[in-house]
Amino acid sequence: MKALVTYYSETGNTEKLARAIYEAIHVDKELLPVQEVKSTKGYDIIFVGFPVQAHSVLAKLTPFFKGLTAGQNIALFCTHGSLRGGHLPKQALEHAAGLASGAKIIGTFGVRGKVNEKIIDALMKRVEHRTWAEEAQGAHEHPSDMDLSDGKEFARGILAKIGR
Repeated sequence: MKALVTYYSETGNTEKLARAIYEAIHVDKELLPVQEVKSTKGYDIIFVGFPVQAHSVLAKLTPFFKGLTAGQNIALFCTHGSLRGGHLPKQALEHAAGLASGAKIIGTFGVRGKVNEKIIDALMKRVEHRTWAEEAQGAHEHPSDMDLSDGKEFARGILAKIGR
């Protein structure tokens, strides 16, 4: 069995989660930033991580998702400033699944991650974004050790789902 754990991270949150997932799987594996992935062929499972921005996937990741091989087993994970299980990260995961429409989504997972203070400050000044900015302030200690532990459990569960 061969696994790829790949991620895009701007603040380090998604990279931390990717490293936890990588540590949890005990198969032939690679850990690479998305921009360093040359090919996705030959992997039995690909864990793909990204930060949620504006309840979506960053546009620069669209080519990666659309380039996944039809039928490829993938597991999506993300980091976000919203409350865990909230509708904004769910929308982003659904968007990622839609972009990877030919792939087989085995599971999804998301945890909170610290949001850049400059972004929070800017959004606090806009009435329509103030509620979310206040919520995001509570993510300053994430991803926590518990979040990373949950990420490891997610990874082991994904491998169990595909029978490895």
